[in-house]
Amino acid sequence: MSDLERAAPARPVMPAWEYAPAPESKDIVRLQDRYGLFIGGEFVEPKSGRWFTTIDPSNEAVLAEVAEAGEEDVEVAVTAARSAYVTAWRDLPGSERAKYLYRIARALQERAREFAVLESMNGGKPIKESRDVDLPLASAHFFYYAGWADKMEYAFPAMKPTPLGVAGQVIPWNFPLLMAAWKLAPALAAGNTAVLKPAETTPLTALLLGEVIQQAELPPGVVNILTGAGATGASLVGHPDVDKVAFTGSTEVGKQIRRAVAGTSKHLTLELGGKAANIVFEDAPIDQAVEGVVNGIFFNQGHVCCAGSRLLVQEPVFEELLEKLKVRLGTLRVGDPLDKNTDIGAINSRAQLQKIGELVASGVEEGAVIYQPPCDLPERGFWFAPTLFTGVSQSHRIAREEIFGPVLSILTFRIPEEAVEKANNTPYGLSAGIWTEKGSRILWMAERMRAGVVWANTFNRFDPASPFGGYKESGFGREGGRHGLEPYVRLEPVS
Repeated sequence: MSDLERAAPARPVMPAWEYAPAPESKDIVRLQDRYGLFIGGEFVEPKSGRWFTTIDPSNEAVLAEVAEAGEEDVEVAVTAARSAYVTAWRDLPGSERAKYLYRIARALQERAREFAVLESMNGGKPIKESRDVDLPLASAHFFYYAGWADKMEYAFPAMKPTPLGVAGQVIPWNFPLLMAAWKLAPALAAGNTAVLKPAETTPLTALLLGEVIQQAELPPGVVNILTGAGATGASLVGHPDVDKVAFTGSTEVGKQIRRAVAGTSKHLTLELGGKAANIVFEDAPIDQAVEGVVNGIFFNQGHVCCAGSRLLVQEPVFEELLEKLKVRLGTLRVGDPLDKNTDIGAINSRAQLQKIGELVASGVEEGAVIYQPPCDLPERGFWFAPTLFTGVSQSHRIAREEIFGPVLSILTFRIPEEAVEKANNTPYGLSAGIWTEKGSRILWMAERMRAGVVWANTFNRFDPASPFGGYKESGFGREGGRHGLEPYVRLEPVS
C-alpha cells in the first residue's frame, strides 16, 4: 500500500435508511354491519333476501355484509330509473343537471380522505394511489361533465343530441369509485338515468357514493346502485327496459354481454382487457424510462387494463435497462395498503391471486427466466411479489394473456419495424407506450400502433378531457372527453 493510500481517509459507511410505518387511520370510515341496495334514493333491503360478505384483501377480515340483488331487485331499480328519467331528469335543463354534478364533485373532494381509506381497505390498493389518483380523478370527471351538461349542442355541432334513457352500467373491481365516475358523470350530464352494478369484491365505495348522491339531493331514482355478482350484472344487462349498456371488465365477459344484447335496440360500449407494450428505444432517457416501466406495470398491483405488461427493449440498451430495473424493483415496498410508504398493496381476491400464480408458473414451465427481488410478504391476505421475466417468447402465455397482476414480460427488438410487429401481435389493443428522444419516431410509431391510447415518454396518464378506449378485443367506444358523451346520446341532424 502506498503512502498516499495510507493517508487517504476511510470512506464513511452510509446508514441503511428504513421507512418508519406511516399508517393512515381507519377512524374516518364508519363501516356499517350491513349495506342494502340503493334504489329510488334510499337504501333498501334486497327482495332476494340474500347477502354476501365483503373483506379486506390485505388481511381477509370481514368488513360488512352486502345485499345481493336478484331479478326482482333489478326490476325495481330499472323501474325507478325509468320513472325518474321521464318525470325528473330527461327534461331538466342542462344548467340544472350541472348543479347536481357539481355538488357530487365537491362532496367527493370534501370526503376524499374517507373515500380513499375505504377504497384501500376494500380493494387492497396503496393509500397513496387511492388518495392521489383515484379520488382526484373521480371528482374531476364529475366537474368536467358538469361543464358539458348545458353545452351539449356545442359538443355535437349541427346535430341535436337527445338522451337514450336508462343506462345499465357494470364496473370492475380495480378502480371502483373512479369507474363509477367514468360511467355516471357523462350519462347524467347527457340526461340519462342509471343503474350501477359494482364488482362483488369492491362494493363499499359505490355504496358510499350513494350517500353522496343523497347528500347532493339528486332526484330519487336518477342513480340506483345494485350490488351482487355476475348473475346480478347479467340480469341488468338483459333487462328489456335498459336502453344503454356500459361495461368495463374482462374480454370474456364482454363477449358474453355483446352476445346478450345482439338483436336488441340497446346501445353498447365495452372497455375490456389489454396487453399493452411499453417500447424503449436506445436513445430513450433510461432512468426516466425505468420509472415509467415501473409505473406502467406495478401501479395498483398491475390491476390495470392498460398496464404496460409487455416491455419491448431495443437490444443495445437491454442489459443496462434490465440492471436498473432490477435495482428499482428491490426498492418497491410491498405491504399494508394503508401505510403511506407502501408501493404495492394486496391482490384484490384469492381467485385473482390464483390466476396470477398459475400464469407465472406457466412462464417458468415454458422456459422464461423469472426474477423477483427479496421480499417479505405478510402471512395473511393475498400478496404477490413484483416479478419480471426475461427470455420471453411471443408464444409464451405470459406474453399473450392478460395476467392482471404485478408481472412484467420483457422482449427485445432490433429495428422500429420489428417493435411495431411485436407490439401489435396481440388480440388486444388498449394502450401502448413509446420511449425515445426523437419526436419524429414517436409520431411514426404512434401512427402504426393498433392501440386506443399511446403515451410518449410517460405512462398511465389520464385526464377527464382525454378519451380512453381500445381496439380489437379491448372493446369499442370511448370514455372521457367530448367523445365520452357520444355513447349516451341519440344524434339527429338539425333541420
